[in-house]
Amino acid sequence: MTEEKVHELKKLTHRFRNDLIDILYEIQTGHPGGSLSAAEIVTTLYFDKLRVDPKNPKMEGRDRFIMSKGHACPILYLNMAEKGYFPKEDLKTLRQMDSHLQGHPCAHKTPGVELSAGPLGLGLGAGLGMALGEKMKKTDGYVYVLLGDGEVQEGGIWEAAMAAAKYKADNLIAILDHNGVQLDGTLEEIMCIGDIAGKFEAFGWEVLHCDGHDIASFSSAVEEAKETKGKPIVIIAKTVKGKGVSFMEGKNIWHGKPISPEEYKAAKLELGGEN
Repeated sequence: MTEEKVHELKKLTHRFRNDLIDILYEIQTGHPGGSLSAAEIVTTLYFDKLRVDPKNPKMEGRDRFIMSKGHACPILYLNMAEKGYFPKEDLKTLRQMDSHLQGHPCAHKTPGVELSAGPLGLGLGAGLGMALGEKMKKTDGYVYVLLGDGEVQEGGIWEAAMAAAKYKADNLIAILDHNGVQLDGTLEEIMCIGDIAGKFEAFGWEVLHCDGHDIASFSSAVEEAKETKGKPIVIIAKTVKGKGVSFMEGKNIWHGKPISPEEYKAAKLELGGEN
């Protein structure tokens, strides 16, 4: 990835962080922490990696992105609106009655959403099915599945991991948004799962590591993943929950806490507007 592209994506991600705080403050609901931690990941995918066409969301052979940690959909919707899947004005209707932008992604309501999310642990198995379908159709489409830390405590994730290795699904790329925090506390406090990389390796996966807030680092990991053959790939992206707003960083309370007027002013001051 060129320095110019990295700079472009950094500016875009910065704007998305500002917009995200604006929207969640305005509607007084939503999930800031996990959305902020995934900002660079989702933006790099949509504006550098994914082969998609907003004018033809069901295009054959497309790459697919699954937001399995569905509560982080605000950052997904910001990217999709910027990409042209729907008008940016729709973002103001997030989580409102009759809006197509639900509090978790809904494939029946929102063009470009590949899988309805909500119950954690479903995305990897569904992504595997899509990846195997692309192999049967002999396309070169990739399926990317974004997972959360709390989500990999779910048994369904490891059933999918076994099957993906068995069927050598090398067009399936899982990405773990590894911020170490879930709804009610840290991973260690709630349900420590130990060596995540070692577990995926034991299940037969290729494991890559990167800094999830370093666009060049994440981009390189994706390119390396695409060069891997004969096995599924997981990228463990080290991130910070609430990244970009100091009083949100690493705090489980910001999984879904409404933003007060004072907190809004402080967050916007830290983010520095859209410079």
